[in-house]
Amino acid sequence: MAGHSHWANIQRNKSKMDSKRGKVFSRWAKLIMSAARSGGSDLSMNLALRYAVDRAKADNMPKDSIERAIKKGAGELDGQMLEEVVYEAYATGGVAIVIEALTDNRNRTAPNIRMVLTKRGGQIATIGSVAFMFKRKASFVLNREGIDEDELMEVALEAGADEIGMDEPEIYDIEGDPENYMTLATAFADKGWVPLDAGLRYVPDTYVPIDAEASEKLQNLIDLLEDDEDVQAVHHNAEFPE
Repeated sequence: MAGHSHWANIQRNKSKMDSKRGKVFSRWAKLIMSAARSGGSDLSMNLALRYAVDRAKADNMPKDSIERAIKKGAGELDGQMLEEVVYEAYATGGVAIVIEALTDNRNRTAPNIRMVLTKRGGQIATIGSVAFMFKRKASFVLNREGIDEDELMEVALEAGADEIGMDEPEIYDIEGDPENYMTLATAFADKGWVPLDAGLRYVPDTYVPIDAEASEKLQNLIDLLEDDEDVQAVHHNAEFPE
């Protein structure tokens, strides 16, 4: 498994977003909405939502903003009907991109995404032309500290993990089928293991190495896409240079 590339990409996006303090709350709101959308608004029954809320609180996101994001994601706000939409695209250099959006108006979201792509040398792809390069996965990253390898293997495999990356010195990278997300999350929670990152992601089968110039262009494109209020997550198959 390409654990290094996957985790490096997550970390790169996190550090970019965290450096823009004014956008941190927006990032957590999107994560909360996505979790509430897929698993409901009850934190006791939705571990993904609980993780998202805990991370938002750690960044001092206001309580009313958290509650509003939960209600919006769960469709509990009057007059709002949200739907999940996935867009496929290509960036400069043939990098494949999958864009997840949560929107109440496709006629707003699609043109906005298309405009950003066009300005940055990318383009919308036909349905299915990019998605086949990725697999939808339940993805968890755990800190190695305090977790025994053998115990982690036993717990994760029993809970439905199909890949466990142990090549990185500081983290474990665990993946499984999407339907096993809650089983894995519960198993880790029962052990008291709090993930550094957890969610349903589009993980590429292989990565495309790109140079420094291409990586800067791609990161600018990702930043602009993530700035859109409807965009939940941007996945790609680029391997950035060290």
